[in-house]
Amino acid sequence: MNETLAPLADAPSQPEQRPIAVVLNGAAGALLSRADALEHVTDSFARAGLAPEFVPLDAGTLPQRMTLARRMDPCAVVVAGGDGTIACAAQALAGTETPLGILPYGTMNFLAKDLGIPVDAPDAAARIVAEGRVREIDVGEVNGRVFLCASMLGLPARIGRFREKERARTKGLRLWTRVCIATLRFMRRTLPGQFVIEADDGAHLVGASAITVSVNPVDEPGRRALGRSCLADGELVVYVVDRLKVVDAARLAASYLRGTWRSTPILHEFRAKTLTLRTGRPMLRVMNDGENTLLKPPLTYRIRRKALRVFAPPPPA
Repeated sequence: MNETLAPLADAPSQPEQRPIAVVLNGAAGALLSRADALEHVTDSFARAGLAPEFVPLDAGTLPQRMTLARRMDPCAVVVAGGDGTIACAAQALAGTETPLGILPYGTMNFLAKDLGIPVDAPDAAARIVAEGRVREIDVGEVNGRVFLCASMLGLPARIGRFREKERARTKGLRLWTRVCIATLRFMRRTLPGQFVIEADDGAHLVGASAITVSVNPVDEPGRRALGRSCLADGELVVYVVDRLKVVDAARLAASYLRGTWRSTPILHEFRAKTLTLRTGRPMLRVMNDGENTLLKPPLTYRIRRKALRVFAPPPPA
C-alpha cells in the first residue's frame, strides 16, 4: 500500500518542528570514506529544501547511532550507506510510524534499486525524501535480526566474509579480482551441509552448498537482474542450491538468462510465512543483506508484512 505525506520541504519552519535525523555509515562505499562526506550529503539536502540534523560519526557504533537518531523524536530518519546500513536502521524503525529515507552509497544497493531510488544520484535521492511519498514494505527476521533483501548461508556467506575482510585492505579492481579468485577456491573446497527446513508445507531434509532466504521472490529475467518487483507480498522464499562448483554456477547462470532457472535440478524453492532451519552445527555463519554474523541454530525466520515505511518514488504503472 502506498501513502502520501505532506512534502517535508513544505513543512513550516518552527522551533518545535521535529527534525530529520541523518545517520552516515562512514565505512560504506567510496564516497562516504572521504572527509567531505558530511558536506556532500548536506548540500544534497539543501538543494532539496531540507535541513537535516546529523548524528555524529563518533557517537558510537552504527546501532548506537541509530538509537540516538530515534531518541531525537524525528519526523523521519535518513541513512546514507548500503543494504547493511539500511537493515540496521530497519531494526530500529520496523513497526513504528517513523519513515526511513535512503541515500544509496553502498556497494550493491539492492533495496534502493528495488524501490526505484536512483543510485549514484544523491540529489535525486534527497528529493525523494522531500517529496514525502511513503511505501510500506515487508521485513524479514532471523532469530530477531532484521533483513530486507536476503539472508544467506553456506558459500555466499563465506564469500561475503572474505570480501569484508579484504575491503579493509584493498579497493576497486584489485579487491574484486581477489574475491573472484577466492570464490573459485571456495567452490572447490566447500562440501554441502545437511539441513532440515521446516516450512509451511512440512519438513525438508536437504544437502546444500548455498541457502538464500529472500523477502518475497526474485523476479524472472527481463527485469533487473536478481531484483524484486514485489516488496509487500508477505512471503519468504527459500532457494536451496544442492552443490555449487564452478560448472554448476555457470549452468545456473545460463539457466537464469534463459528463464529456466526455477527448473534447474540443483535448485529447490520453498515458500512460507515462517520457517525454521535446523542443523547439527553449533553455530552458523549467516549473511544478512551483506553483513556477516554468527547465529546459534535453529534459525527461526519470519516475515513482518508492511512493517517498514520508506520514502520511495511512485511505482511504475
